[in-house]
Amino acid sequence: MAHHQTVYQTINPANGQLIKTFPTTTDEQVFAALDRAHEVYQKDWRRRSVGDRCKIMSKAAALMRERKQELAELAVLEMGKTIGGMLGEVEFSAAILDYYANNGEKFLQTIDLPGVPGAVIASEPIGVILAIEPWNFPYYQVARVAGPQIVAGNPVMLKHAQSVPQCAIALEKLFVDAGAPAGVYTNLFCSIPQVNALIADFRIRGVTLTGSERAGASVAEQAGRHLKKAVLELGGSDPLVVLEDAPLDQAVEVAAAGRMMCMGQACASIKRYIVVGKERGQKFLEGVKTKFEAMKAGDPMDPATTLGPLVSETAVENLVSLIDEAKAAGATVVMGGKRIDRPGYYLEPTLITNVSRDNPLFMKEAFGPVATLYVVDTEEEAIEVANATTFGLGSSVFSANIEHAKKVATEIEAGMVFINSAVNSGPDVPFGGVKNSGFGRELSELGIQEFLNKKLVRVHQNWL
Repeated sequence: MAHHQTVYQTINPANGQLIKTFPTTTDEQVFAALDRAHEVYQKDWRRRSVGDRCKIMSKAAALMRERKQELAELAVLEMGKTIGGMLGEVEFSAAILDYYANNGEKFLQTIDLPGVPGAVIASEPIGVILAIEPWNFPYYQVARVAGPQIVAGNPVMLKHAQSVPQCAIALEKLFVDAGAPAGVYTNLFCSIPQVNALIADFRIRGVTLTGSERAGASVAEQAGRHLKKAVLELGGSDPLVVLEDAPLDQAVEVAAAGRMMCMGQACASIKRYIVVGKERGQKFLEGVKTKFEAMKAGDPMDPATTLGPLVSETAVENLVSLIDEAKAAGATVVMGGKRIDRPGYYLEPTLITNVSRDNPLFMKEAFGPVATLYVVDTEEEAIEVANATTFGLGSSVFSANIEHAKKVATEIEAGMVFINSAVNSGPDVPFGGVKNSGFGRELSELGIQEFLNKKLVRVHQNWL
């Protein structure tokens, strides 16, 4: 996290046009917002019944669906995802809010401790949570935090990415319009020093971040120093392992789509293809190349467009230099690798082979439409290459034999293994990683458990 001036602005990545700039929150505003959030927590939100909190969340989900088109278009304008992908994201986000609205009471009920008469465990909120979220899924990333935390009784203060300020404002409006009292959900256009000052304040009781490894390390360091619980969802270099018996056509289809989700700018998209068998490796390569070549760059608002822009000029420059660096270290760029000659931040779909262990690309996460292919001789080797990374977020295993694929899944160091699919998330399944991909989980029941006081209340049995 560089300490440069934080500027919140809408720049259309499809043409590079600056649309609007927003003022950064002042220190006074930041701490006034924290006062309000802490006060609403103490006096109102933690005391409300879970049912009442769920009703507001349910209303927020309904409003999100009602405003689907408008929310989607706003996000396409700010970060460049194709309109179809964006409409899907709004739907998914609303489904997450609904999931916590519908299951909150069950997840938070007080439970008896089996075999210990008079002992119960209550699930209570802990206080204000600070969330730091990225631009690549501007609604989904926020829904994963706001849905469970607000239902749990923890107010949320949200610092969104600098490139999606209008999405950030729309989200705050959603919760306000749904009837959440002032302070339950706050949008902050704040700077990194302000984030650190918030983490240092005792009233912030937890911090959650989705972002880069570097941002995660910085936030974890601050949180650790101030004894705050943190949940970190960081990068990934997700492998797709294609075993010898896997139907190649299906694997190719999923491999191409799974890499290109959000123009490849997704932490849990497939980044590395690992195919067992030389001949199959060659066929796989040709199949993916054909799929990549069929992608059409265009205006992301046009439903016919299959390749949108990257989020920023910097994103394109970083990827081009990563590709050049890989090439200089001996890798083969089978296709792509260059900027597309048109306005906006477009990069050709890129496929790279012959990446040796000492190639800088071997360990780095390519955040964009860049895939690497490794062809190996044995399943053991495939597993070894899959695990030869500092990341451990998602992963995929393709096989005709499900039982065998499950055995391979136990060998893969990742928070999620998807058999015969790319990342396949849902409100009801946990999301998160191991190693440098972070710690903690979002979504499912696990997501609401992260920032709770699991309070023991025990009655002494022989009293009086």
